[in-house]
Amino acid sequence: MTASKLKKANGSPRVTIPGTRFHRVRKTVQTICVVIFILLPLFDVMRFDLPRQRFYFFGAELWISEFAILFLTMMFLWILVAAMAMIYGRFYCGYLCPQMIFSETANAVEKSIVRFVNRRMPESRSGLRRVVAVALFSLVLLPASIFVTFIFVSYFVPPVDLFHRLMQLDMRTAGGIVGASVTLITFLDFLLLRQRFCTAICPYGYLQNMLADKHTLLVHFHDPNDECIKCNKCVRACPMGIDIRKSSHQLECTHCAECIDACSGILGKLGNQTVIRYAWGDTEKESVKANWLRRIGFRDGKRIVVAVLLLIYATGLSVVIGMREPVLLHVMPDRAVLYSIAPDGRIHNRFRMLASNRGHAPANVMLSASDLNGAQIQGVDNVLVLEPGATSQKEFDVVVPAGSLQPGINRMRILARVAPGNQSQSFAETFFAPTNPLPDQGRAKN
Repeated sequence: MTASKLKKANGSPRVTIPGTRFHRVRKTVQTICVVIFILLPLFDVMRFDLPRQRFYFFGAELWISEFAILFLTMMFLWILVAAMAMIYGRFYCGYLCPQMIFSETANAVEKSIVRFVNRRMPESRSGLRRVVAVALFSLVLLPASIFVTFIFVSYFVPPVDLFHRLMQLDMRTAGGIVGASVTLITFLDFLLLRQRFCTAICPYGYLQNMLADKHTLLVHFHDPNDECIKCNKCVRACPMGIDIRKSSHQLECTHCAECIDACSGILGKLGNQTVIRYAWGDTEKESVKANWLRRIGFRDGKRIVVAVLLLIYATGLSVVIGMREPVLLHVMPDRAVLYSIAPDGRIHNRFRMLASNRGHAPANVMLSASDLNGAQIQGVDNVLVLEPGATSQKEFDVVVPAGSLQPGINRMRILARVAPGNQSQSFAETFFAPTNPLPDQGRAKN
């Protein structure tokens, strides 16, 4: 097996062994994550729309006013992150984190550019070759940073709108300024920081270490029979440049398993098993006959409780989103004037309706009044048409003949029928009538 040599920050060679088990699995998972990272905002699978105050979550368009659903969503995601950190440790960092994925990609691109420059300029001074390599790497990194920034900002600004801003080189609006700033930060991050970001800035690594316990998945150096041959290949293979033999709990360790592949690649040639492995805690003595729950990480009651809690939140969120009406209606009385009497003797009560179409298709809203004989709706179209994402506020009167009313308070309902879907909503309201016959029926009463 041929080893590829990279350069670490301190100048010493770093060795990776591509084609081995964990390396291949990790790169496959990372490729899938990059595709998901790109597609999520483009297809509104999960995205905050700050200008329109919307949150898209797996096909549902949640409005900022829907606090209950947003709260359940945030709690579900928070418990999911905490559960992953508790059970699977730094798995997110090593396999799923965009910062790690793009940093490793930047390392690979930089290595290829350095080799290209060395082949093309073998007679030039090393300093000149280094300057040329940095210049070429920067030229490649700039459009890559713009692309990554575009995808990232698309989680908060509609992609179509963001694309138009990019084509116009917008630097005047808040969206354009934010895009340019994030592009600069991304460029400097992948040019100068990369994996240093994980140990110096990222708070998630600290959170994971706080949530870990004696049963958390980690990469563990286990050598009871003194089989380690001190070849240091595990050190040179580590993307973070640490020695896993010193401790499995080093903050820099992302448990990516590159050291496992490096160790197995060397000891395997000698007919020995690797002395570095994944383990559920660094004191694990697990039987190969353990039940399937323990094998996937549910090794104590705490983890089962967290999984049940996560299931409850996921179920509640699914039920709430499933019961959610695509058209949100609010009907409220206008009590600035309790009632008014028309010249023909009919009694008017004023109401106000707020309608919001949260669906993806136009909706028709039809109003009617019930529980009062002869009640009619006036002042609003028979069919109110709402375009997707539109909000409309209308005032209307409920009109009832005076002879069908009791003096004072009358109970009634306002019915709203929404199409398509033929969904009905009912609003219990109060209708006010005069307590005594009035000689001047054109007069309004407070």
